[in-house]
Amino acid sequence: MIAVRKLVKKFDGNAVLDGITLEVEQGEIIVVIGPSGTGKSTLLRCINFLEQPDGGEVQIGDVRVDATRASRAEILALRRNSAFVFQNYALFANKTALENIAEGLIVVNGWPKAKAHQRAREILERIGMSEKADAYPAALSGGQQQRIGIGRAMAAQAEVILFDEPTSALDPEWVDEVLELMKQLAVERQTMIVVTHEMQFARDVADRVIFMEGGRIVEQGSPSQLFSAPKDDRTRAFLRKVLNEVPPQCAAGI
Repeated sequence: MIAVRKLVKKFDGNAVLDGITLEVEQGEIIVVIGPSGTGKSTLLRCINFLEQPDGGEVQIGDVRVDATRASRAEILALRRNSAFVFQNYALFANKTALENIAEGLIVVNGWPKAKAHQRAREILERIGMSEKADAYPAALSGGQQQRIGIGRAMAAQAEVILFDEPTSALDPEWVDEVLELMKQLAVERQTMIVVTHEMQFARDVADRVIFMEGGRIVEQGSPSQLFSAPKDDRTRAFLRKVLNEVPPQCAAGI
């Protein structure tokens, strides 16, 4: 279980996260949507302390960390329970696909190199990239690099995988292969929190969709409820803009 309680993050005195509270059950797929600059990516980065929150509490599994007195040991324990997929891949340019997947297991988890490499080969097989084990990132397409990034997260066997707009840096031709891999993880009930602008993915995969604006959760619900009958005016306005349509049930309320 993942729990975020009254999470606050400020930049230059401005609250980017304004008391966010959220619980995610094991195996649940959460998709976070909303306008750019509303705190979605900051929320993910604060959940595993890539950004230090200014207040609140984060719990992943049995690890609970208070932002106001978090120790380095607590933060490392929290990160071992989570994995992060970045929008810009964040692969090591001087390491092969196999080494990129194995690196975290060796450095963070303390696995022997041979064991980590064996695990990396298993992951490469699962994501359909065994033939690219010895390829460096420069020799891979954007979609292939992001699949390696997701494979690295899978290798950690973390409580939750945090996806920060995983397709935003991809050329359109590579988006589908990344989304298909994520859908595979969803079928396997890997707990995920996904920040994305891919609305069809949210419709198809999410158990719950969260709409954020101004550093707050404005509305949340099942995909069918939120996309077809959003309750808040701000949610309706956002969906009208990104979908270029008005949900029929909402037409009278806009």
